Amino acid sequence: MLQFDDVRAAAARLAGVAHRTPVVRSRTLDELLGMQVLLKCENLQRMGAFKFRGGYNAVNVLSDAERARGVVAFSSGNHAQAVALAARLHRCAATIVMPHDAPPLKLAATGGYGAEVVLYDRYTEDRDAIAARLSEQRGSVLIPPFDHLPVMAGQGTTALELIEQTEADGPLDALIVCTGGGGLLSGCAVAAKALQPAIKVYGAEPARGNDVQQSLRSGRIVKLDEVPRTICDGQQTQATGPQPFEVIRELVTDILDVPDPVVVEAMRFLFDRMKLVVEPSGACALAALMQHRERFAGQRVGVTLSGGNIGIDRFVALVTGVERVD
Repeated sequence: MLQFDDVRAAAARLAGVAHRTPVVRSRTLDELLGMQVLLKCENLQRMGAFKFRGGYNAVNVLSDAERARGVVAFSSGNHAQAVALAARLHRCAATIVMPHDAPPLKLAATGGYGAEVVLYDRYTEDRDAIAARLSEQRGSVLIPPFDHLPVMAGQGTTALELIEQTEADGPLDALIVCTGGGGLLSGCAVAAKALQPAIKVYGAEPARGNDVQQSLRSGRIVKLDEVPRTICDGQQTQATGPQPFEVIRELVTDILDVPDPVVVEAMRFLFDRMKLVVEPSGACALAALMQHRERFAGQRVGVTLSGGNIGIDRFVALVTGVERVD
């Protein structure tokens, strides 16, 4: 299972490369929810999301010979950009498998970092199989988006930093982390529980894609029958991986689900009151806290804002209601 030493080692590799993103607060938010809320702004991370941490760590731990063969990854967008940028920084080739309906901003950025983008249909094709085939054909190293220890360790540095930045004012009672495949949640759970054993760690996912919630509550990995249709494109996974789930089952208290309209409400609040632009998946953890606020009344709660990669047209359509969300 992922260990805290793995997260610390990842932090050393990322030092001076990844941004040490700020933790921000809002008196209005605290009063609205009846608690202290500390927001870790990974929307301000390099390439716009926490995924840079895991992508860079995964490429960095490869040998020179492995990097010379290039890397392959599959992702709806943020892991794609992370691996593409990490590969460019290490001067190795990257091939990224992405759904054809990924946000245009994420597609353009991935190609802009120098990666070759291979498109597929997320509703009819198997991205894992496509990436595995490309990796075998090209002799390249496959870097999965979440079921991969170096990726999980890198993502865990998010919670490591959050606690380092806030511990002078007291420990956190709870930490809420968005989850899709479980890489960020598992990494953060390992770091948070190692540093503050009494903390309770929660995942947050869209109600239409609550596979991790079902998995944790049943004690086994549950795979959804189809790709969930949610505005949270970074969380359209059908199942968590075995390695993240091993951590989640042991260290995570519960998974909070949230409907898409509340995600939009969180995005709107962050923009209107805090001047932060956050994509739907990036706002999911705050939305879950808003949806389940009674559980955390009076507590000191850390929340990950995991990404901000959304184009202006889509952002405006969502927060103004031009794009209807059910």
